[in-house]
Amino acid sequence: MLTRRTALLSAVAATALSAVSARTAAAAPHPAELVRLTLPAPSGPHPVGTVALRLVDTARPDPWITAQPYRELMISIRYPARDIGGHPRAPQMLPGEAAGFAAVNNLADVPADKVDWAATRTHAHEGAPVDRGRGPYPVVCYSSGAGDPRSLGTTLCDDLASRGYVVVMLDHTYDATAVQFPDGRVEHTVLPAEYDKAYPDKKRITALLKKTVAVRVADTRFLLDALPRALPRELRGTPDWDRVGMFGHSAGGFTALQAMHDDRRIVAGANLDGVVAYVQDDGDSGNLSTVAVEGLDRPFLLLGKDGNDLSTVPSWNALWRHSRGPREGLTLRGAEHGTFTDEEAMVPQLARRLGLSRKTVVNLIGTVAPASAISAERACLASFFDRRLRDRSDTGLPGRVPEVQPFAR
Repeated sequence: MLTRRTALLSAVAATALSAVSARTAAAAPHPAELVRLTLPAPSGPHPVGTVALRLVDTARPDPWITAQPYRELMISIRYPARDIGGHPRAPQMLPGEAAGFAAVNNLADVPADKVDWAATRTHAHEGAPVDRGRGPYPVVCYSSGAGDPRSLGTTLCDDLASRGYVVVMLDHTYDATAVQFPDGRVEHTVLPAEYDKAYPDKKRITALLKKTVAVRVADTRFLLDALPRALPRELRGTPDWDRVGMFGHSAGGFTALQAMHDDRRIVAGANLDGVVAYVQDDGDSGNLSTVAVEGLDRPFLLLGKDGNDLSTVPSWNALWRHSRGPREGLTLRGAEHGTFTDEEAMVPQLARRLGLSRKTVVNLIGTVAPASAISAERACLASFFDRRLRDRSDTGLPGRVPEVQPFAR
């Protein structure tokens, strides 16, 4: 489930998190010398608007910080906009989030202190008025990989919004590298410290993996409870709460399907390269989740990196065999685990500017051409949700996407 992310996070001393700002400021070159990154523009017909919201679950003490009597979350909502004039492009990460991302660097062999992570702008415009002409729109929630911020799924989320979806990007506080709240507070991940406490006891590591997913699923269910009432006035009536899907990457893909299993409000789910068992390696057997053991009766998509399919990922095989609803399985040839995040757009730029080795690039995002990978992922997600949330039958795969191969069954 956590695979590469767990290994990377566990290598980071927990004490580094308390010194994020000081260490980043001391190590970083002058801002003019830092590498700045761009993200690809969405491919749909709509411009994209965005708002960020803080949600508080007063009925649930925080499971990671036991002294806190409530659970506090940040989300970003992407939506089709009517007019973006005068509305600035939103940052991919706020300054505190960028500093936290640099401190717990999930991009192995990338010198994080040479990148201006806070400078990247998305293609979503802050506070832009919603386009109500074609709404209400289906809702798709997004959960990132363990230790990743919600912002690392920006490329795919902005694209879905540009195609006529309301997309809700969810940060799992104290799991994501850093979450910045409206008052300026930044809450950092506790996963490195939790993993270090559990290692090398396999039972304790399994318990940590179970807790991580359980917290994420509870966050998702609270989101579905709270958001219809918490929406800003200008967005009310825009989401169609009878058409809710969810997707995620790695542990976020596990979260999407487990939440779908536990909550019937989610009618379709897509898992991007996430096992659905409490294991550290994709090929490990055992420790299956309830979604893998009991299956699903609604549509789901498994989209894996090169080599991940029903024959190599035991938990996917169990889920497939036990499910009764429509199932779709695809492999993205030449892809690595990070291919399904914004890393696919970022790493090639970092390689050019920082002289990263070919080995480093391949380890992070595989051998598939970045533009082809991004186009294929967008097409797979749009096709799946168009068919499952909009009843469209003319967006099938994989014939038009040569990089994608159906699972052998």
